[in-house]
Amino acid sequence: MATAPVLLDNSHEDPRRRAPLVLGEPDFGAITEQVCAIVEKPKPPRAWYVAFGISLTLTGVLFAMIGLLFLQGTGVWGLNMPVAWAFDITNFVFWVGIGHAGTLISAILFLFRQRWRTAINRFAETMTIFAVMCAGIFPTIHTGRPWLDFYLLPIPNQMGMWPNFRSPLLWDVFAVSTYFTVSLLFWFVGMVPDLATLRDRAESRWKQILYGILALGWRGSGRHWHRYERVYLLLAALATPLVLSVHSVVSFDFAVAQLPGWHTTIFPPYFVAGAIFGGFAMVLTLLIPMRAYFKLENIVTTRHLDNMAKIILATGTMVGYAYAMEFFMAWYSGNPTETFVFVNRALGPYAWAYWTMVFCNVVVPQVLWLRKARTTPLALFVVAMIVNVGMWFERFVIIVTSLSRDFLPSSWGMFTPTWVDLLTLFGSIGLFLTLFLLFMRLFPLFAMAEVKSVMPQGGLDIGPHHGHGQYWGEIPRQHETQFAEDDR
Repeated sequence: MATAPVLLDNSHEDPRRRAPLVLGEPDFGAITEQVCAIVEKPKPPRAWYVAFGISLTLTGVLFAMIGLLFLQGTGVWGLNMPVAWAFDITNFVFWVGIGHAGTLISAILFLFRQRWRTAINRFAETMTIFAVMCAGIFPTIHTGRPWLDFYLLPIPNQMGMWPNFRSPLLWDVFAVSTYFTVSLLFWFVGMVPDLATLRDRAESRWKQILYGILALGWRGSGRHWHRYERVYLLLAALATPLVLSVHSVVSFDFAVAQLPGWHTTIFPPYFVAGAIFGGFAMVLTLLIPMRAYFKLENIVTTRHLDNMAKIILATGTMVGYAYAMEFFMAWYSGNPTETFVFVNRALGPYAWAYWTMVFCNVVVPQVLWLRKARTTPLALFVVAMIVNVGMWFERFVIIVTSLSRDFLPSSWGMFTPTWVDLLTLFGSIGLFLTLFLLFMRLFPLFAMAEVKSVMPQGGLDIGPHHGHGQYWGEIPRQHETQFAEDDR
């Protein structure tokens, strides 16, 4: 019996076919105009000024708190013995985790030929760069002694200048710096064709010079596209293992310790799943308001939102499983100290933080089983914001509750954040948003070349039975025709 056509993304499609990745059937020129208009407006909209003013104020608060820390030392924080790590390292792990979704979307989804990534990868890559920059602040300042930061440099060890060369914390130096370097290259290389478009459209001299330098002489010739695709593919292959390794290394800082609550082998996969979970939530937090304000529903469709919501649901389920498995392994180990630490998390003085974490990361994402919730931007934005809060509390629970109740009751202690702790946290959020708002005023928020590659004019079928070949295959010919460049 014949069935009625299913309505997908406001268009009637065969139910056996997926919704299109770009709605409205625009041509290449319309996509270019829509994306470039955000950058090329003489003055940004009023909402941008409001958001930038708030975020810049918070950024100023962050640097004021850092200055106060350097003047007076770590006593301005709520740190004590035994809780020698608290908001500082919690913020570090949180921001490193946020930076994971960018490489996942750009590298892993690219290698697996997931064409829906083309509309969101620039958001994610940009978020990665700025999140890692925010994360890098906290290991630098958490000692409160910036005049000793030269110990972080790779001074030759045969002179004994690195007193803790075998420390697990040194792993972070190499892991995070490598991740940032590769992510920065991946982000910049992906922008080169779009920077050339802005260069050719620029009217002011300073923009022509800026975009001309950054475009690296791009002309859109067949040879340029050929080499661009090869470099992009190699960087994606290089970045993919970093997604799994970097947050695993961060988790090793805790897992190799003998402190109850940290000494567990589940941390590497648990941290990676949590990082992807929180990273995708942050992508949605940034993407949904931009999508609504700039009327970008034709580029970021409900199919994109639905796919990201499914990933959040899957990784959130993994995180919930890890929470349960931690309790099981503590009981199964037969170690009374280990068992006590986890019971204390749920029933002790920090129970409010633990149950906030469970509610935000396990209970709330269950609403995403409903397609209506996955495809409703407002509902998805609320879920993403709650997940962001929950992921910060997850790091707080792991670090603070384990330190506050260790082996000896005589050494137990409570941590209470000071106003400097809280303002430093909010200030880091302000720095992140400030950098992102500046980016959207100077650079394209979407990879125009990649968005065009998934349009029907790019030679691609949107159906589920399309082959899994290189989906940029038509781009060199398209651009070689468009620019009419002869690569001599």
